[in-house]
Amino acid sequence: MPNYQRILVPVDGSATALQAMATAIEFARASGGRMLAVHAVEELAFVAGMDYSGQLLTVAREAGAKSLQEAAQRARDAGVEVETRLLEHTANRLGESIAQAAQGWNADLIVVGTHGRRGMGRLLLGSGAEQIIRLAPVPVLVIRGSEID
Repeated sequence: MPNYQRILVPVDGSATALQAMATAIEFARASGGRMLAVHAVEELAFVAGMDYSGQLLTVAREAGAKSLQEAAQRARDAGVEVETRLLEHTANRLGESIAQAAQGWNADLIVVGTHGRRGMGRLLLGSGAEQIIRLAPVPVLVIRGSEID
């Protein structure tokens, strides 16, 4: 098994992201590696193509900070060194932001959860995991969750 030392995991507070986080923690513990937990705010810019207000952005930042804080605590509780980063590249799609963060941090693995949406749900909401897989500069481990979180 490859020895991954720098593992990036996107988090959003969902059950699927928590499953990905648990897997990333296992990999980091097994390899003596460290993690970077990231939360991307920029997805809001693409919801129905509408602009968002400063208040909505503030709420999104606060939710992201909470997700990052919870992820960091889980990693620390498991004895894994962790950093967190709130990504706010409003001109980028999720996959672009994650790819840039992975490259900038010199990640050697991305662990991402997928909601497993199909049909209309996937058409309307897109697949963040699919974007990440297409654009990632490093291997991506996809952890499949339930269709509904």
